[in-house]
Amino acid sequence: MSKPLSDHDRKKQISVRGLAGPENVAELKVAFNRHLHFTLVKDRNVATKRDYYFALANTVRDHLVGRWIRTQQYYYEKDPKRVYYISLEFYMGRTLQNTMVNLALENACDEAIYQLGLDMEELEDMEEDAGLGNGGLGRLAACFLDSMASLGLAAYGYGIRYEFGIFNQKIVNGWQVEEADDWLRYGNPWEKARPEYMRPVKFYGRTEHSPSGVKWVDAQVVLALPYDTPIPGYRNNIVNTMRLWSAKAPCDFNLKDFNVGGYIQAVLDRNLCENISRVLYPNDNFFEGKELRLKQEYFVVAATLQDIIRRFKVSKFGSREIVAIQLNDTHPAMAIPELMRVLVDEEKLDWDVAWNICTRTCAYTNHTVLPEALERWPIDLFHHLLPRHLEIIFEINRRFLEFVASKYPGDSDRLARMSLIEEGPCKKVNMAHLCIVGSHAVNGVARIHSEILIATLYVWYQNTGNTALHFRHLLNTLARHVNHYGWRKGTFPLRVSAFKYPPKPHLCHSLLLPNTASPASLSSYPTLSPPPLSSYPTLSPPPLSSYPTLSPPPLSSYPTLPPPPLSSYPTLPPPPLSSYPTLSPPPLSSYPTLPPPPLSSYPKLPPPPLSSYPTLPPLLSPHTQHSKMIIRLITAIGEVVNNDPVIGDRLKVLFLENYRVTLAEKAIPSADLSEQISTAGTEASGTGNMKFMLNGALTIGTMDGANVEMAEEAGEENLFIFGMRVEDVDAMDAGKGYHATEYYNRIPELKQAMDQIAGGFFSPKQPDLFKELVDLLMHHDRFKVFADYESYIKCQEKVNELYKKPKEWTKKVIHNIAGCGKFSSDRTISQYAREIWGVEPSLEKIPAPDEQLK
Repeated sequence: MSKPLSDHDRKKQISVRGLAGPENVAELKVAFNRHLHFTLVKDRNVATKRDYYFALANTVRDHLVGRWIRTQQYYYEKDPKRVYYISLEFYMGRTLQNTMVNLALENACDEAIYQLGLDMEELEDMEEDAGLGNGGLGRLAACFLDSMASLGLAAYGYGIRYEFGIFNQKIVNGWQVEEADDWLRYGNPWEKARPEYMRPVKFYGRTEHSPSGVKWVDAQVVLALPYDTPIPGYRNNIVNTMRLWSAKAPCDFNLKDFNVGGYIQAVLDRNLCENISRVLYPNDNFFEGKELRLKQEYFVVAATLQDIIRRFKVSKFGSREIVAIQLNDTHPAMAIPELMRVLVDEEKLDWDVAWNICTRTCAYTNHTVLPEALERWPIDLFHHLLPRHLEIIFEINRRFLEFVASKYPGDSDRLARMSLIEEGPCKKVNMAHLCIVGSHAVNGVARIHSEILIATLYVWYQNTGNTALHFRHLLNTLARHVNHYGWRKGTFPLRVSAFKYPPKPHLCHSLLLPNTASPASLSSYPTLSPPPLSSYPTLSPPPLSSYPTLSPPPLSSYPTLPPPPLSSYPTLPPPPLSSYPTLSPPPLSSYPTLPPPPLSSYPKLPPPPLSSYPTLPPLLSPHTQHSKMIIRLITAIGEVVNNDPVIGDRLKVLFLENYRVTLAEKAIPSADLSEQISTAGTEASGTGNMKFMLNGALTIGTMDGANVEMAEEAGEENLFIFGMRVEDVDAMDAGKGYHATEYYNRIPELKQAMDQIAGGFFSPKQPDLFKELVDLLMHHDRFKVFADYESYIKCQEKVNELYKKPKEWTKKVIHNIAGCGKFSSDRTISQYAREIWGVEPSLEKIPAPDEQLK
């Protein structure tokens, strides 16, 4: 049997070389060599791979900058309504490959690099991930920026340029260890500092009220230095801007302190100011009431609003319309009181006029209903850090409660429930309520999520849905069978094509190939693909002769004593079967004298697909001890299963270390089954399930989040749905409630699993290591995990049966790929643009840099 081709070798076979024009290739080679010459240090004559990467990145960037400048000229001439997307996270990943695709340079670059004797994949791997986000929220923001540029919207992304992004995760002896993500240590060729647009941001101080208005005085000033990153649209010559702010201390020193030797302290105080943009908080779904976090949230919106107002005032026609500001979750909620402060205190507008502008400008996307993720800031912290903004929030709340009281007279419970200020021992500002009151549109990220929010918060929601940027990066396999260019921009109705015409055999075959061959792409990751069986010393036992204790001494060395008569042995009945503690065989080490039977004696059953086993969140916040214990449990189970003499060569438990965008691009296409198993009504949505769906993985999941709409689009019969629905969860809560012990005592398999975990079966050296996790599931589980267990197991049996029928499995895969058209970020941004921002998207190209603007 021939050795399977790696992704690298397969790419060489289907190379695009020869498709690029020779003029373009020659031009790129000249530019590459020029950049390489100026990249090298004078006293160094040998270039490294990183030098080659920077030369290639700067060559591609040359093509990007001309279009970037042309786009800004185009916006200045046309003066369209501008959209500003504010997010504390932008999970961009790598830029080089995406830029080459969007500028239609990938063919010419590939050919030029090949002619220069270099390897494109090696150069692409030199780029650091821009890990400025934790997961779905930040990745969604990155996809939205791409789609806004591709749809011709005059849009800008605003966030923070974190010096250290999401932490690097290492697994050491089964435990998670965090390392700093110093993603800027080699420089970033895609950004450009813009010190001419530096803006001051104030903190602390006090307010002074006078007949002329309110002043915020005695405040500490931190400077916001912008770094611009170009965001190219898909082959339309439009390049938008993502502007990330970096905190800088003012340059002035306290000369009095300096003269008496306080220079060191003056410098240390400057460093404290710059900590604002030092590090990304390592979780976006757990609220921590830290002063630094509130500083980050205000820092980004204060600098951004100054930039927005500056651009508004210098626009060519005075901007015929107000701008649109989209708040990505509650993190940028301070944009509402900050905009009111600027309009009322600095621009001297009447409150009602300013409030009308504020609500018409701002819109809010809510990402979660989990209470631990909703931001509630203590009043005392607010008063200390942002005194003027607390006054404005109090005034917003007073006017809002007067409105509610007029609509529902005498309903004090409603007033308490809807107030922006939560009463209690520690009064807090509810940031989600602030966003709802101060925005003209509020949308959820999945329909079921929006329905829950409507029922619990009594506000009008507009569901737009979470999405993934995928059509421009869809499998080339599908492109060859769909003869229509429109699908690349998310406009072609793939669903109609799949349901109207039966899938052809060669399409089924070609769709099967990626999932059976793509695990080779993971071979470069040491934790993703297990080494060959022969590399596991415990899986192939050594010959019997190598065990010194297994060879007994010669028989003659034993004294020849007659054995006692058989009747002398007591005849005891065998113990009942139930007295045996476990059903699984003990580990190999417990057999001191007998080697295990050879593997060839076991029946050769086809192993289930490696990717079909449950994938728990691989990258978890370092501060959560329970998260670390879950990771340790996974690795402990892997140590037992992977070294089991019976199934160790058929089943592997793997943990994907340091999961991020680049790793997801390799892992997701390798999967056959996508597990989306949150309890109904708890998960807002996500983008991972859609990416799995697009790349040919079938979904096993609950009716929660985007799974509901995925089932509608692909047909529920083409997904594996199990577990309670939202109404079932509500009925359980309204009735007898959830009691984990009932399921534990009733289901033998579940009881055995919990007993093994709690009893140290997977941690024999530390028998009590996982008892706390079991106790959490047994007595404090608000997600009701055991309630869905039986349904999950039965559903997995259906998965196993279908996987034995490749043709039937592949038909469902085709229906899933065809049904994911709704989840294109282009579709979502088009809906945002028309229904929330009041602008019309366009697929037209603007003139290239060497063409005349019309």
